[in-house]
Amino acid sequence: MELWVAITILAAAIQTVRFMLQKRLKGLGLSTGGATFSRFLFAAPLAAAGAFLSLMHHGIGLPDLSVAFWAFALSGGVAQIIATFCTVALFSERSFAVGIAFTKTETILVAAFSALLLGEAVSAPGLVAILVGTLGVLMLSWPVQGWRSGGLFNRAMLLGLLAGGFFGLSAIGYRGATLEIAHDDALLRALIALACVTASQTLMMALWLRWREPGELGRVLRAWRATAPVGVTGVLGSAGWFLAFALQNAAYVRSLGQIELIFSILASVLVFRERARAIEIAGMAVLAVSIIMIVTLA
Repeated sequence: MELWVAITILAAAIQTVRFMLQKRLKGLGLSTGGATFSRFLFAAPLAAAGAFLSLMHHGIGLPDLSVAFWAFALSGGVAQIIATFCTVALFSERSFAVGIAFTKTETILVAAFSALLLGEAVSAPGLVAILVGTLGVLMLSWPVQGWRSGGLFNRAMLLGLLAGGFFGLSAIGYRGATLEIAHDDALLRALIALACVTASQTLMMALWLRWREPGELGRVLRAWRATAPVGVTGVLGSAGWFLAFALQNAAYVRSLGQIELIFSILASVLVFRERARAIEIAGMAVLAVSIIMIVTLA
């Protein structure tokens, strides 16, 4: 198994745990913004420590970070914040597993963005695998009473499409940022990019909450026993994604990352006691075929 494949699967598993923890934060009285901020607050110092230790290991100082690096890193960070807002808001609209499924509409967009912005086009067989995965996602996202029950463009669909689009942009931003760091070690490049992105996200979110939701920062800090694990799992998962982006085309990474849906179905059934429907099980099977194709063809 190639290194990027193993890292992507591990990152997807950790991210599923983080979303499970983050969903439960809504029961603690935190707003969507507070639950989102908890994802970054405790992750920032851990990411900085990881980058520092990696630099110490190589015996070097911080490499020069170009304007292009910061453009990719900051745009990716903002896109991820918006996508996380949408995802947390989505949890109250649909079941846990289907809510995550909506965010996976990103894969086709990532392939397009990757070719347009980074000049990294996917192969024809790879595009077929991505399309097969998208079909599986649509099956998993099918409303309980059909599209007519709430209209095709209902709130859940809109939130899911927004989350998927912005997650796609963040993936391209992070891939671009890791490519802008002049060093051969992919892990070092991933950790530096992660530390810069997470620090900027924490600052932006703190300023936003102080302006828009007075008192929410204090509520997040008082709930640190519940919010800290979100940050820890968040930084571990992000480190995996950044390393995978440093090693492989973002379109392939995010397509393989759809294995998270299978993990989320298991979490939905085993943890949140939500029953899986026949079409969701069929969607998982189609998605599994797509994942096998991606691993084989990439």
